[in-house]
Amino acid sequence: MPSSFSITDTGRQRKMNQDYVFTSDIPVGPLPNLYIVADGMGGHNAGDYASRYTVNAVAAAVAGAGENSGDPARLLESALREANAGLREIAADRREYYGMGTTFVSASVKEGRLLAANVGDSRLYVLRAPGRIRQITVDHSFVEEMIQAGRIDRETARTLPDKNIITRAVGAEDLLIVDFFRETLTDGDILLLCSDGLTNMLTDQEIARIVFSFRSLEEAADRLIFEANMAGGKDNISVILINPFDTGRWPV
Repeated sequence: MPSSFSITDTGRQRKMNQDYVFTSDIPVGPLPNLYIVADGMGGHNAGDYASRYTVNAVAAAVAGAGENSGDPARLLESALREANAGLREIAADRREYYGMGTTFVSASVKEGRLLAANVGDSRLYVLRAPGRIRQITVDHSFVEEMIQAGRIDRETARTLPDKNIITRAVGAEDLLIVDFFRETLTDGDILLLCSDGLTNMLTDQEIARIVFSFRSLEEAADRLIFEANMAGGKDNISVILINPFDTGRWPV
């Protein structure tokens, strides 16, 4: 069974938390485990509502599914599309929630096989000692499109004023498109799910250095939050660290 630790911080320059996380090391419906990070947008109250509503709706839909519900990716996609429709309906009826939306990234691991779902620019990474880090998800953002088109490199993208403009979010359009990623993991891999409050403040290399400077998920997660705040803490910061094999040893 995997082991995990999650933490959310408002950030040094924010007063309200629009991030929402869900973690379960034990089965949720037909899934053997489930981890989610969502980062809401659309004004303080609307962003908080969108992230919380989406995570809880997806978790409830998965929990209520039968063991024979079929492909887990189809189950997650259906749950996300129902949440998307729900957000759209609420936003249409309640003026204070107009324009709300949220990013969504999730992970589930079974026997070393990872299934990730992604909408927006919250991220999932695989880290491996002593300092390797690889982003699995692909951001749905303006700057990522520029990177993929070869117009800018990733280092330049970090300083662009438009780096927070996302091109896909739960609640933004009637038709929601969800990206899925499947990976085979190796004993010793660590998974990181996070909102952009972390990745806008720290480089991938800094994240890897911090994670492998400690001997537990809790210590590493706490330090990631601390370092992101020391670097500016301009946004809410959410982190989930997962040892997908939980062999009782920290990767070296």
